[in-house]
Amino acid sequence: MAWFKKGKEVKAEKKIKIPEGMWVKCDSCKEIIYKKEIDKNLRICPKCNYHFRISARERIQLIVDEDSFTEIDTGLSSTDPLGFRDKVSYRERLEENRKKSDLEEAALSGEATIEGQPVVVVIMDFSFMGGSMGSVVGEKVVRAAEAALEGKKPLITVASSGGARMQEGIFSLMQMARVSAAIARLNENGGLYISVLADPTFGGVTASFAMLGDVILAEPRSLIGFAGPRVIEQTIKQQLPDDFQRAEFLLDHGMVDAVVDRRELKKTLGQIIRSLV
Repeated sequence: MAWFKKGKEVKAEKKIKIPEGMWVKCDSCKEIIYKKEIDKNLRICPKCNYHFRISARERIQLIVDEDSFTEIDTGLSSTDPLGFRDKVSYRERLEENRKKSDLEEAALSGEATIEGQPVVVVIMDFSFMGGSMGSVVGEKVVRAAEAALEGKKPLITVASSGGARMQEGIFSLMQMARVSAAIARLNENGGLYISVLADPTFGGVTASFAMLGDVILAEPRSLIGFAGPRVIEQTIKQQLPDDFQRAEFLLDHGMVDAVVDRRELKKTLGQIIRSLV
């Protein structure tokens, strides 16, 4: 008697190979969306209007007039004053991020026009060490504020940052005072400062120049705060609202002036400048 019987051969199902990078999962609604559809929509989810993070160069193309941007304060690079090392040295980490982001630092500054009106802009890029503010980022913001004051031009910053850069210790924390003082000088002399908050904006950036704007705008659903929600819940021993630290929550509580869709940002900035300059 046969102990085993040969069953019918089961044909292996053909697996369809989908090239990597063609589909993107939305961080908000969790829908799987064709990447080209998102890119065509200025990196905005067509299902729920979630605004994906974009690079500093993409942001510049979005908000300033075509071919009007001239970068300033190039060549500034971070040093390693503390000889900091975690898994790799700080110098190696900087070099990795320069190659990955094609930027010298986590902020790009320059002069441009928005709807024909001259401005000075500082755009942060989260892809460079989480947009962290070290001594070079602080220096760029300070110099941009000084350039805006000297040229009598509005200053516009777009923040996207996890906060101060721990690898520079106190040298990073000092930038909070430096940039705040530079913004104060601009304000005292009648200069216009517009701050745009993108996802995410946290820590020392929130605690300094990001929240000092004469006008503060935010992209929809952006996370904005100082400490993370889990830290706050553990501290106050209370459960936070579901939309806590979202741009819309801050708007409802008077922390930002408007939540502006990315597709309307350039137009909105132009209207504000015409009204206040």
